[in-house]
Amino acid sequence: MIPNVIIERVTTPLGEMTLSQRAQDFSIRVAGVELMSSLNHRSEDELGKITCTPLASLRAPNILIGGLGLGYTLRAALDVLPKQARVEVAELVPEVVRWNRTVFGQLAGHPLTDPRVTVIEGDVGAVIAKASAHYDAIVLDVDNGPDGLGRHNDRLYKAAALAAARRALVDGGLYAVWSSFESPTFTKWLAGAGFTVELQKIKARGATHWIWMARAKPSP
Repeated sequence: MIPNVIIERVTTPLGEMTLSQRAQDFSIRVAGVELMSSLNHRSEDELGKITCTPLASLRAPNILIGGLGLGYTLRAALDVLPKQARVEVAELVPEVVRWNRTVFGQLAGHPLTDPRVTVIEGDVGAVIAKASAHYDAIVLDVDNGPDGLGRHNDRLYKAAALAAARRALVDGGLYAVWSSFESPTFTKWLAGAGFTVELQKIKARGATHWIWMARAKPSP
């Protein structure tokens, strides 16, 4: 049996995070719960693809991705975006950025080396709060969803944060949120914050994941 080897443990605002490897596969866990794995990343691929494909016709779209993970969402976004696109990636845990640069960047084709990418080591909520009608899309994949593992991320899904996201987007901009479960309550909150909402269900290796595709309504 191939052993699962813990490569590193770090303390984060979400709890203890571990990076582990089994053969050629990597996974990241928080408090013992798997957040992401190279064995099952179809929904992360879809998140980047379906959010950014509609932006391919724009000359220089601005995109913000919250949560770097194993780099799959970023890679999928880059694969469909134009050469003049600008992609900011906000990652709260500096070690995740380091791991992408040194340990498993090859999994997603080293997306951090793309000149379109700027890495922000910090809270995506703070980045969103500072923006005004700037982003064509915001992609959020920072936890297991609106009722996720870390209480640190709770505020990202509440009314004030959703209002900030709407302000940060251009009219018609997309706000895409990944989750490992469905939440009708969150759908209602998005609608109340000035979005039209479509919920997509993604099947991947026996699991069901969810992506909210929320489009910003025109400003009054």
